[in-house]
Amino acid sequence: MSTGKEPLLVGLDIGSHTVKVCQLRASKDGLELLALGNTVLPIDAVEDGRIQDEAAVGEAISRLFRNLKISERRVAVSVSGYSVIVKKISTEILPEKELAAHIPAVAEQYIPFDIKDVYLDYQDLHTISADKQRTDVLLIAAKKEIIDGYLQLLERLRLKPMLVDVDSFALENIYELTAGVAENVALVDIGASTININIIAGGNSLLARDIVAGSRQITELIARRLGIDETEAERLKLGLTTSEEHQKKIEEMYLGTCTQWILEIKKTLDLYRAKNAANPVQKIVLSGGGSRVQGLEGFIRQETGLEVSHINPFANIRFNSKKLDENYVQHLAPEMAIAAGLAIRPARW
Repeated sequence: MSTGKEPLLVGLDIGSHTVKVCQLRASKDGLELLALGNTVLPIDAVEDGRIQDEAAVGEAISRLFRNLKISERRVAVSVSGYSVIVKKISTEILPEKELAAHIPAVAEQYIPFDIKDVYLDYQDLHTISADKQRTDVLLIAAKKEIIDGYLQLLERLRLKPMLVDVDSFALENIYELTAGVAENVALVDIGASTININIIAGGNSLLARDIVAGSRQITELIARRLGIDETEAERLKLGLTTSEEHQKKIEEMYLGTCTQWILEIKKTLDLYRAKNAANPVQKIVLSGGGSRVQGLEGFIRQETGLEVSHINPFANIRFNSKKLDENYVQHLAPEMAIAAGLAIRPARW
C-alpha cells in the first residue's frame, strides 16, 4: 500500500455481472477516493473468469473511464475461478534464489494444469517447523490464456496493466487497511457467479477457495419460477421492489440457494479447523454484490455461530462529499471491495 504522494493504480474488477472501477489518491493525509462506479455486462460476457465477449467488456470499461473522467491509464486487475489455484504447501527451507528455482518442480504436484500453461507465483509464509527444516509457502498459479486475454484486451483499450492480482488477495489488502488489526477472519466475497473465501490468521492467508456459485443463481431462479425478466428479478432479490403474491416462493428460493452457500462456507471453515484447531476463525466479513441479499448476514451468523459483518472498504478513506454522493458511496461499498483493494497499489513499476 502507498503512504506517500506517489500515484496509485486504478483498480479494475471485471466480474461476470458488472465491471467495477475505483480510483484513489495518496497524500500525507492518507487516502482519498476520487472516483468509483460500475456498469452491468451482458449475460455471459464473462464466464468462469474468462472474457467471452471482448467487445462488450471493452466498451463497458471504456464507458466507465470516460464517464468517471479518469485519465490515469495504469491499472491493476485481478482474477479468480477455476483457472486460478491458490494452495498452501510445505517445503524445505531454502535461500530465496534456490526456493524460486525449486517452486516450479514442487508446483507440478499440486496444479491440475500443465506447468508450461500457467504463470506461477508464491509467498513464503515463514512458518518454520519445530525441527527448523520446513516452512509453508503459499503457491499461486493462473492459466496463461486467461491472464493473457485480460492483458491483451486492456492494451487494446490503451490502458497499461501493471499488476494482475487474485481476487481474494485484493480483498485481504483492503480488509487489513480498514480493520487495522490482525484477527483470524474469513473474508467471503459473494459475486454473481463466484464466491471467494480467504481465511487470514496472523496476517497471512492460510486457506483460499473459489466456489462456482453466486447471486446470479437467485436472479435466474426468480426469473424462471415467476416468469419475469432478469431485471425485475434482480430488483426483487435486492428488496428494491416487493411482490406479496410471490413472497413465499421468493423466500423459499432464497433459503435453498443461501443454504448451499453456507454449506460451502462451513466446509471451508472445517478444512481450516482441521489443521488449525488452536487458532480458530473469530469472525466472517462479507463483501460483493451478492452479500446484499436480504437476511443473508443473519442467516450466516445463525448457521456458523460466528460474528458476521459487512466490509466497508472506504472506512479509512476520505472523499469530497460535494463531488461524490455519500449515499452512493455507501450503496456501492460492499461490491467495490476488490476494486478498492487493487486501487491502493502504487503505480511505481
